[in-house]
Amino acid sequence: MKLITPVDIAPLKQPITLRNRLAFIGSCFAEHVGARMRQSGLPVLVNPFGVLYNPLSILQVLTQDPTCRSLYFEDEDHRWHCWLLDSHFNATSLDACKSGFLSARGRLFNWNPDVILITLGTNRYYERVDSKLIVGNCHKLPQAGFIEKAMTLDQCVATLETICQLFSRARIIFTVSPYRYAKYGFHENQLAKAMLLLAVQTLQQKYPEQVGYFPAYEIQLDELRDYRFYGQDLLHPSEQAIDYIWERFSERYFNEEARRYFYDYEPIRKALAHRPEDPESPAAIRMQQQMRERLHKLIEKYHLDL
Repeated sequence: MKLITPVDIAPLKQPITLRNRLAFIGSCFAEHVGARMRQSGLPVLVNPFGVLYNPLSILQVLTQDPTCRSLYFEDEDHRWHCWLLDSHFNATSLDACKSGFLSARGRLFNWNPDVILITLGTNRYYERVDSKLIVGNCHKLPQAGFIEKAMTLDQCVATLETICQLFSRARIIFTVSPYRYAKYGFHENQLAKAMLLLAVQTLQQKYPEQVGYFPAYEIQLDELRDYRFYGQDLLHPSEQAIDYIWERFSERYFNEEARRYFYDYEPIRKALAHRPEDPESPAAIRMQQQMRERLHKLIEKYHLDL
């Protein structure tokens, strides 16, 4: 008896290996999936600029001059923020805020990833009324200071194509976030997702060797369509859903050696994540030491340079 309609996921022509350098960029879903990779003990760069939801905001952080004064503002508490970055990049001075942006940019390009997974949430973006600057974060400021706009299909294609060209040596895997933007209306949310899907399909056809698509959105809607796979807000995927989507991603996109590594590492990860009642007790210290030794042997087994 079939109880779900499984989404067909074609394996990559060139599977991801343990030696590849991965970066995750985009919406909060990129953070969730990237965190699963990080939890597996492998080096990975996850959202160096913070959460970004649309193609234009992603392009801005990759191409804007971080030293440009118009990208920054000071709030009433005398904290400095960057219009392109997440709120956690705030600093006590303009120079420190610029430095944070420069550091984030440097981390990504110095990382020189082999594979980049870009998660897109919507084609909607916000523009400052006064400067016409496209922002990555509104920093909870009044809506009156911003204009909400929607990217056309041509804009989506052109923007994503530019991003691909910036990372011409890397394979880029796009995915669309399963998060539902209820504030736009559910019909409008579907239209926004459809625009992104069409844009990615266009790029896949144009750059078949570089661009791929992982159907996280379709897995959530078709395989996990029950509300028990959503969080309390009934909009975000639940932890269980994210775990399931990560499993589907890893089983189809990684090579056999990497899948064996994930299997071998899982009991070590769980043991290291365990929080004993008394972490200073001899038993707790002994178990942590044993797990570190097991991890060291695992790294040697797979010839990893971590």
